[in-house]
Amino acid sequence: MRKGSLRSRMTLLVAAAVAIAVAISAVGCWYIVRRELSYQLNESLKQINPPYRDMNNAARHCSDQPVDNGGPGERGPWAEPMQLVLATGARCVMGNTAIKVTPHDKVIAASYPHAQEFYDGYYDDGTPVRVLATNIDKGAALVVARPLAELNGTLRNLVLMLAGVAAFGVLLAAAAGLLVSRTALRPVGRLTKAVEHIARTEDLNTRIPVRGNDEIARLSASFNAMTTALTGSRERQQQLVADAGHELRTPLTTLRTNIDLLLRSEQTGRSLDPGAKQRLLVNVKAQFAELSALVGDLLQLARGDTDHEPHIELEFSNVVRAAAERARLRGAAVATDLAPWYVVGGPASLERAVLNLIDNAAKFSPDGEVQVTLRQGELTVRDHGPGIPEEDLPHVFERFWRSPAARGLPGSGLGLAIVAQAVAETGGKVRLENAPGGGAIAIVELPGNLTPHS
Repeated sequence: MRKGSLRSRMTLLVAAAVAIAVAISAVGCWYIVRRELSYQLNESLKQINPPYRDMNNAARHCSDQPVDNGGPGERGPWAEPMQLVLATGARCVMGNTAIKVTPHDKVIAASYPHAQEFYDGYYDDGTPVRVLATNIDKGAALVVARPLAELNGTLRNLVLMLAGVAAFGVLLAAAAGLLVSRTALRPVGRLTKAVEHIARTEDLNTRIPVRGNDEIARLSASFNAMTTALTGSRERQQQLVADAGHELRTPLTTLRTNIDLLLRSEQTGRSLDPGAKQRLLVNVKAQFAELSALVGDLLQLARGDTDHEPHIELEFSNVVRAAAERARLRGAAVATDLAPWYVVGGPASLERAVLNLIDNAAKFSPDGEVQVTLRQGELTVRDHGPGIPEEDLPHVFERFWRSPAARGLPGSGLGLAIVAQAVAETGGKVRLENAPGGGAIAIVELPGNLTPHS
């Protein structure tokens, strides 16, 4: 196991959890067995109950020393360790072994009849015993005892046995934890290798097999979805760069040609005709304007999805009205019919999107009027041009796409792509279709309200 690896941590965690569980179970087992053995020992002490007349007879010959109850192999009437203890602390040893007198004995001797108490004591020779003191008469207690050696020995053996079982259980748990961690983390290992391969080779086409429907399978599926999204993003970026290079090549080539003509005229001393020179400079200015517009459109499209202006609540009809005014300044004939509608979005991006729709409509109907209507969050921009061929409708919002009929008109093919991006950022939808009676109509649906929230 590698130090600090997830597999080693999981194995240690499983082993620690099992060790704690085994330790708790062992302690509980030891406590239960100890309690049961103590109970049985206490019950055996209660069975030692010599006749009162024998005890009275023995009390008359009371001695402070053990009673001789016969020789080896013989057993007298009180072979069990027992003695009488008076409230004063004096004792009368009736068994074959003397028991040390304790304060417990004095208290029981002075208590009410038949009071009794169990406690741990000692023989005179220091042997640990379990003691039962019972009041048998006013001022006297019968004290019986049995050694704890057997009970303590049993408990010691039980501790050793439980310790061995616990140690074996921990080792078994560690082995099981290692096996489980290897099995459970095998899909994670495959995922890790795939991520390392992608980081090393930048090959986003790598896919991880998805098996089952557990968390690992969901993680693998999410990773595959992420790499698919990254692949698409990289392909779109490469396509954007390629398309941008293609679109920039034409104005740059024209600018270079025109500037070369101007420089050659100055260097050779052969001045151009004033009219030709004026047309050349106008063309250069137009190419610069087209180049600036194209660069601006590219920057707009190159923004990330989260790299947009702050969204605020705004009156969309005011945005449409401002875009229509800008279009009129460019010479477009625009008729508006606007109703209030409040949306949450970026005012600049929405205004540019509406302006692009109006400019696009005006470009295809130079002699007609562009009709702009806003009702219940639905914006329509209609022209009276030739319309759009049905086979071209699915492509109108693609970057740099231009229909064959529009290739002779000014523009970069990015205007409608910018519209689609701005509308999507606001949570809306946009579509372009042919209008009844001729022309094309752009329809934008934005979520919002008739009145502001604040």
